[in-house]
This record gives sequence, C-alpha cells and structure tokens, in this order.
Amino acid sequence: MAIKLRNEYGPVLHMPTLKENFKEKGPQNASDSYGHKQYPANQGQEVEYLVTGTHPYPPGPGVALTADTKIQRMPSESAAQSLAVALPSSQARVDANRSAPAGGEYRHPGPSDRSQPAGMTSAVMEGGNAKNSALMAKKAPTMPKPQWHPPWKLYRVISGHLGWVRCIAVEPGNQWFVTGSADRTIKIWDLASGKLKLSLTGHISTVRGVIVSSRSPYLFSCGEDKQVKCWDLEYNKVIRHYHGHLSAVYGLDLHPTIDVLVTCSRDSTARIWDVRTKASVHTLSGHTNAVATVRCQAAEPQIITGSHDTTIRLWDLVAGKTRVTLTNHKKSVRAVVLHPRHYTFASGSPDNIKQWKFPDGSFIQNLSGHNAIINTLTVNSDGVLVSGADNGTMHLWDWRTGYNFQRVHAAVQPGSLDSESGIFACAFDQSESRLLTAEADKTIKVYREDDTATEETHPVSWKPEIIKRKRF
Repeated sequence: MAIKLRNEYGPVLHMPTLKENFKEKGPQNASDSYGHKQYPANQGQEVEYLVTGTHPYPPGPGVALTADTKIQRMPSESAAQSLAVALPSSQARVDANRSAPAGGEYRHPGPSDRSQPAGMTSAVMEGGNAKNSALMAKKAPTMPKPQWHPPWKLYRVISGHLGWVRCIAVEPGNQWFVTGSADRTIKIWDLASGKLKLSLTGHISTVRGVIVSSRSPYLFSCGEDKQVKCWDLEYNKVIRHYHGHLSAVYGLDLHPTIDVLVTCSRDSTARIWDVRTKASVHTLSGHTNAVATVRCQAAEPQIITGSHDTTIRLWDLVAGKTRVTLTNHKKSVRAVVLHPRHYTFASGSPDNIKQWKFPDGSFIQNLSGHNAIINTLTVNSDGVLVSGADNGTMHLWDWRTGYNFQRVHAAVQPGSLDSESGIFACAFDQSESRLLTAEADKTIKVYREDDTATEETHPVSWKPEIIKRKRF
C-alpha cells in the first residue's frame, strides 16, 4: 500500500511547506472541489505541506480572488472551523457536524458559501456552537420618489341634464361622449365644443350605466328600471333588450375581444350576455349584496366585480365561477378600475383604495387619505389615478407610489345646494388629455392638465417615508 501511495500520489509530496501544521490521528479521507481523493502519505506523523492544486478556486459572484481564496488547504480542525465563518447560521450548523474531526468526509464550501452579500448573518463557530452576529441591519422599505404629474384644472362646465348625472363614457373615436342621468335620459355631447348633439329616451328610471362598443355602432345602457338596452347609433333606436335581472342594474362593461356584455345588479348577481343573440350565457352568483361595479379584460381573470358585501370577486368567464374572492375591504366596494398597461387593478371603498396584482389578486398597497364614499375610479396610461367621492372631492394619485399629488373640490353649479356636491362617475377621453366628471349638481365638468405648471412651480412635497403596507 505504501508503494502504491508513493507511486500515485508522489507528485504532491514536493509541494511547498510551512503553511499549516496538523497531526493526522487516523486515516481521514478528504476530497477537493474537483472530486479527487487525497490521502496523507505518512499516517501517524506530523505532516507539513500545502496543496495548491492546478486551478485556483473560482471566485464567488463579483468577488475578486485573494491570497486566501487562490489556494486549497488540506482540512484540519482549525481550518474546518474557520471555513464555516462565511456560512449562514443554519448551513453552518449542518457543515459543523460534517466537518467535525471524527474521521468523516469534509465538504469544501461552494462559491455561494464562500461569498455572502453584505447584510447577511455570519455564524462564528466556537466549540461547535454557532453565534450569530448581524453584519448590517436590514433597511426598512421606503417609498420611491413619485413621478411628477402636472396638476389638473377645471376649464369647462356642461349643463343640460335635469337630474344627477350618474354615468359617463367616451366613444372610441374621441369625437363625442355619452352621459346617463336620474332624469331618465341619455345625452350625447360633442367632446370638443361641449354642445348637446342628441338625447335618447326610453328608460323609465335613473340611467346607471352607459358604454359605447368599439366593435360595432352600438351603445349599451342600463338603469334602475332593471332594463339593459342596446341602441343602434345609426338609427338612434333600441334594437335589443336583455331581460333577466330581478332588480336595478348598477353597471355594465363590454368584453374587449368577444361580443359579450356583462352587467351587475342590486339582485347580488352579475350576468354575462351574448350581444347578438341576447342570451344569458352565465349568471355569476356568489355575492351576498348588491354588485356595484363590473370590469372586463381580455386576460385572465376576464371579469372582476365589486360589491356592497365588501368583497371583490375575480371570475372564470368560461366556467361562470369565482376564481378568487378578496375580502380585505371593510366597507362597500363601489368602484374598480384596471390599469391600461400594467397587469394590476385598484378598488375603491370608504376605508381605502387598494391596489392588486393579477391574476390571483395579490395585495400591492393601500392608498389612504380619501376619507369618503368613493363612487368612481379611473386611471390613464401615465399612471394618474383619479378617485371621485360622494362629497364632491376628487383626489389624484401617482399609481406606482400611491402619492396623492392633488385634491380638487369644485364649486357646485350656481343655484344648487352645497349638499348637492358629489361625483358619481369620471373618465379620461381617448387622448387622455381631458378628464370628465359626472356630478350631483346636474353638470359634467371637464378638466385638463395645467400647461403652465412645472416641477418648480408645483414641486412634489415628498420625503422618503417608510412604507406601512397594512393588509387590512
């Protein structure tokens, strides 16, 4: 055996010495990082040599080679203990057991063991016990600096309705917009001039929802008379009715890619309709109170509803069943809005505005400060989120950070009571340069960005506060 060892392992016996002294107490097997076995030539004697190998240790990610990491040392008890310094605490305990001087196999630390990023906990091995010491305290997350948005200012007030203006929608061509009112009429207005173009009558109670199709020349409306109507805008007549809801219909939305209409009602259900055949494809049951808002999108989940039972439900359109129920809100959810670019959405309630991530409704953050009954939310592709409330206040937020950069409370129309100050709906036009609000003083107000504002005249009053992301 001695002859075999001398023949096969003789080349390592002439290596430089005086680097490390240790005594071999018995046959110990050691393997280097390349899997080759190394055996001491003279067992039971004091051995003094260093194995440099043919290749240096590979460095950890972003860590330069040093005099210590370029060489491979034969494992002694002291060396095994010192090598465990860079390990996390749990890994150090495991490797301490492996590298104990009991004749077991020693495992060289890998690159991830040798180089730990700053801020990790180190474990110093003393007598087999790990003592943890934090190298760096973990910094609390801070809100990044918000994107600067110019403030919005009122530049036009449009009158004409004889009752509360409950809903508003801009047509895809950006030439006109449509409103529905408590005076039971639907009015179509020229967007550029603000002049009335057309009035449609047919509902026998408050009109609560309107939307214009981008796939056909149709306008859809719903109201507290339980009716859902399809208007042909070439003839300005109702061509279809969708019967099925048992109580007032509070909102509606069109699917962006298929001919499907979704409505929500005080009867605690949402219904999916085939636009052409008028058939009720699904009745979405599960809410325990009135469903106040519904939104559609092409990606899954394709339908989102918010209800007075305080929950939000994400629905499977094909199966007609709930995918996820979000129960974080403590009060009625009257508004839901989907971000036009990000795979996220927001919901509005008197307790908070909350942001969520699709597809599973993961909570992102709260937007706190609009302490009122929030009736409507809208967002543009620049990340300006607008919330309109029952008390007539409108808050504008930076979507990414949740920073509230403007608060608006426009005066009511002359002749109205101050108590008739409420925003029921709001929408950006297709160019996103104008913001329209439907209000309780029977007017439509039009806002646009202040062209004269700069970051110097309207600075962001922001400081890097620690984020308090409460889930509830």
